[in-house]
Amino acid sequence: MSRFLIVDTLADISSFRESLTRSEAGGFCSFEGWVRHTNDGRSVSGIEYVAFIPLAMSEGQAILDETQARFDITTSLAMHRTGYLEVGDIAVWIGVAAPHRDAAFRACRYVIDEIKKRVPIWKREHYVDGCVEWVACHQDAESGHVPNRMDESPETRV
Repeated sequence: MSRFLIVDTLADISSFRESLTRSEAGGFCSFEGWVRHTNDGRSVSGIEYVAFIPLAMSEGQAILDETQARFDITTSLAMHRTGYLEVGDIAVWIGVAAPHRDAAFRACRYVIDEIKKRVPIWKREHYVDGCVEWVACHQDAESGHVPNRMDESPETRV
């Protein structure tokens, strides 16, 4: 079973957490990314996530494998949603178990930052005023640079 999941309906988060329980783990860190009601000063009613699933699954698993090699952790799991999500819905969930808390915190942060940079998932924001726009999902964590082709749909990008 892959430890990186793409799902179109919310899965049971408690089962994800339970699947990471290990006797050698003394710390657990999780992150939930939620759909918020505003972005760049605009009122949001929801977000539609679209993924190129084969590459998203492969790249997501590669990120978790890198995390395992890079940090002193026991195990990790990540889930990203696709489809239309309403304000307050969980869009992404990450869990990391480790012998010590510091590694769990650092690894969890690494996973979300790498997902945002590398996994081919696009988001289309739906605004309260009726407008719908593709927006940047990815940015360079160090510079804050957002790719400038977000006005195109994922289907037309090369």
